[in-house]
Amino acid sequence: MRFGSLRQPTERLDTPVLEAENALVHQYADLVRLAYITLPPSLGRHQKVSVSHSVVQRALPSARLARARSSVPAPRRAAADHARPEHPYLVTVLRRVLAYDRRPPLWPARLGAPRALVPRLPIVLGLRLFPRPGGAEALSLTRSLAGLSAETRAAFVLCSVYGLTDDTVVDVLKAAGAKDAAGAVRDGRAFEADEADAARTLALSEEFDACVLQATATDLLRRRHRARLTLVACLAGLLAGAMLLAQLAPDPAPTPTAPQPVAASGLRAADLTRAPADQWDNTARIDFTAWPPRGSRLDDEQLLNRALSTWARPGPGTHVVTTAATSPAPPASAPQLLYAGEVDAHAVVLLYDGQRLARYREDPRSHSRTQLSVARVDDADVTTAAAVELSTGRSGARYLIAPWVAEVQSRDLLRPDVIAQALDTTEDGVTEPVPFTAGSGTGCDSRPVLQLRSSARIAERHAFLLAGLGDLSPVHLTYTPLPGHGTPPPRQPREATGPAALVAWSHQACALADLRGTGTRAVNAWEFAEQDLPDGGSRAVWTCMRESSWRGPGDVTVTLRVAGDGTKAPARPVSHVRSTALCSRFGQHIVAGTAWRSPAGRWYALAAGSRAVTGITVSGDVTAKTPARTVAVRTPKRPRFDVSAQLATGERLDGVTDEK
Repeated sequence: MRFGSLRQPTERLDTPVLEAENALVHQYADLVRLAYITLPPSLGRHQKVSVSHSVVQRALPSARLARARSSVPAPRRAAADHARPEHPYLVTVLRRVLAYDRRPPLWPARLGAPRALVPRLPIVLGLRLFPRPGGAEALSLTRSLAGLSAETRAAFVLCSVYGLTDDTVVDVLKAAGAKDAAGAVRDGRAFEADEADAARTLALSEEFDACVLQATATDLLRRRHRARLTLVACLAGLLAGAMLLAQLAPDPAPTPTAPQPVAASGLRAADLTRAPADQWDNTARIDFTAWPPRGSRLDDEQLLNRALSTWARPGPGTHVVTTAATSPAPPASAPQLLYAGEVDAHAVVLLYDGQRLARYREDPRSHSRTQLSVARVDDADVTTAAAVELSTGRSGARYLIAPWVAEVQSRDLLRPDVIAQALDTTEDGVTEPVPFTAGSGTGCDSRPVLQLRSSARIAERHAFLLAGLGDLSPVHLTYTPLPGHGTPPPRQPREATGPAALVAWSHQACALADLRGTGTRAVNAWEFAEQDLPDGGSRAVWTCMRESSWRGPGDVTVTLRVAGDGTKAPARPVSHVRSTALCSRFGQHIVAGTAWRSPAGRWYALAAGSRAVTGITVSGDVTAKTPARTVAVRTPKRPRFDVSAQLATGERLDGVTDEK
């Protein structure tokens, strides 16, 4: 489906200003949609809605400028100039949107972009506005669009949704100040090819329509707290001014004053913010901000004060644990209270400051024996914010489950044919103990994980797997099937709850022990190739297991498993690559090789590539070149070799092997 309102209106009015206003009103909704999608995802939905309407409304020229333009005849266009875009408001809006987040050199990183610091109409106070939430397809498309540049998002919308030609879009982007307009159009077309239903989803879903909005109140408790702080700051300013005037006044014999003790600074229990119980059901942002406070000690101010004080200044008896790349520094503002209660005879307080979770555990025998765990959870979503580890004991770990989870189960990854078992939870959402995954070197007899199903009230209702690996937030497990298997085409990770996904994970589950305490956010098992092995070696499946961390970088482990292996048999590791884009949205192609000994005792050099590979080259102890996605070359001994591939685009791709 495509829109056509970006064309110029045919009606002509008497004055240039009225004519300009008529054209802008005619295109208003589509220009706002374009601005909303092109703006940086980091702004948040409310700010993107406000800025989108602002840049479109400011595209209307002033009356004096419109008269000046109408009184001067346009110069004759040369023949080569016939492709110049006829969309002045489109260019104006895109120019302002693309420039919105630009910062001058040496501009402080923590300070917003200069254009974001200038208040402009429309201004909304006391309410938060956001488009109506779409379904799972719209959510997936939102995540995919967030990985593109602003120019590419704009090019995708103009080409795929509004039907403009590539040349016109290139001219529009150039006029709007884009550095690589042609590259943006190419990337936009490539994204359109990868996301077959993206244009239709974007056109039909209200998720991207910034003119059809929902409104909800801002945090009333935080607003009241800020009002009190503002009043205190004003009174302090008046007092400081009065004291300054008193100091400047002539006083021949000033009376010395005794120094006053400095008051201990820090947040108190009354400063904590608390989300309403039904906020998760009335918001488009499904993450920790939608968690209501739960637990039996929510009103225990002494416990909450001790938790805040420990986070601000851990005492000598406090054991502090942080995940990788996580700062234990105290919160900059009042955190949100998620839980305060008793778990396994320990007092537990769970706090969230917008970027990190902090869990405070207190020994019942002594308030001085405490534990503080801090973990990054920035950009958590409906799956990665679905559970938090509250306590770990001999019998396992207890989790606090998100309010949008309707069904809580557990299952063993090493037993894919055994159905998930229901897991009891308390009224506060705390689970019974779940056996945890032990560290490497302790055997691999069982790999229990959580299987959760979200509520239909958030338009998701899908099951997903979370593996507790020692961090506060369990790891989200996903799966990408072999090319040609599954519907829709296997290009994006999907939930690892289907039969094929569970079988694949049964061979990868033992490797999860190596990820304990590493700050891993999600692990995807991508089966990128299958291969018939020589000498009756059955069929083999190549898998790329990508471990994505909360801090950004990810590691990759390539494995090989044979169809005849039992479900508990771990896949054979081929190569491990650290801090790489391989097997991610930004590294969608891979070729790998390994030495393999057949059941007949013969050595072979095996290699296989992903779906875009059109040819493989093997070099080293053995050489071979084949126009296929797999190759098996017999060698007299265990070979050492390199592998590379030719892609359908003509590019060359270096591979990973046993030696790399």
